[in-house]
Amino acid sequence: MSRYSEMFTGLEQRGEGAFVPFVMVGDPSAELSEVVIEALIAGGADALELGVPFSDPVADGPTIQRSHIRALSSGADFHACMQVVARIRQRHPRLPIGMLIYGNVPFALGLERFYAECAAAGIDSVLLPDVPVRESAPFSAAARAAGVDAVYIAPPSASPHTLDAVAKASRGYVYAVSRVGVTGTEHASSTVGLAESVARLRADAAAPVMLGFGISRPEQVAEAIAAGADGAISGSATVQIVEAHAPALMGDRPDRAALEALERALRDFVATMKAATRR
Repeated sequence: MSRYSEMFTGLEQRGEGAFVPFVMVGDPSAELSEVVIEALIAGGADALELGVPFSDPVADGPTIQRSHIRALSSGADFHACMQVVARIRQRHPRLPIGMLIYGNVPFALGLERFYAECAAAGIDSVLLPDVPVRESAPFSAAARAAGVDAVYIAPPSASPHTLDAVAKASRGYVYAVSRVGVTGTEHASSTVGLAESVARLRADAAAPVMLGFGISRPEQVAEAIAAGADGAISGSATVQIVEAHAPALMGDRPDRAALEALERALRDFVATMKAATRR
C-alpha cells in the first residue's frame, strides 16, 4: 500500500477528509523552510505539498510568486530542495510528500534523472502545473518507472473528455482546481460543479480528489468535503504566514521570537483547517 493509499484509507475509517498545506522549500531559506515544514506536520497536516522555486511560475498568483523569489534569492535550487525533503522523509517515514514543480525542471535535468532523484529523496508524487494532461505521456512513463505518482490537474468546468484523461493519468490523487485563474486567496474557491466533476472522475476509477486554489478558511475546507472531495490543499494562505514573519528571519541571525511566532501561527492554522475536515 502506498503512503497516499494508507493515508486516505485511515482518514475514511475515521470519517475525515485530508488537509494538505503547501509551502515553498527554501522560503525564506533552506534551513528555515525545514522548520516551517515541521511546524505544518506538528499542526496535524495529513500530507505535504512542497514547491520547488522557479523563475517563471505561471500558475501562481502574487503571494506564491514572491515565495519563489525569496527561495531563489536564498540560493535554493532543485538539488538543495531535494536535500531538505530527504531529511523530512527520514524523520517522517509514513507521511505522503508531494512536490509541485514546473515542467522546465524535468526538461532541463532529463525525465529519467529527474524522477529518479525525486524517488531517492522520498517523494511520493509530482504535480507539474504547466504540463496539461494531453502532454503527459512521457512524464507519466518516467514517473511510473521511478515509482513516483504523477498528478495532473482537473480544470474547472473541464470537458468530460479532459476529466476522463486526468482520471486515467493521475496516481496518488487528482488535483481539482476550484476556480479559473492562478493561485491566491484574493479570489475565493468555488465548489460549483465540483460534485459533478468528482462523480465523473470517480466513474473512471480515479485516485482520490483534492480541491485546491483559493482555499484559505475552514468553511471552504468543509464545503469541499461536503461537495465530495477527499480533501483540500491550501497554499497561498500558508505562504502568507511565512511571508509575514520572513523579514525578521532573514540574515545570519534570525530573530528567535519571530521564529517561534511563525511556528505557532503555522501550527494553529493547520490545526484549525484540519478540524474542518471532520465530517
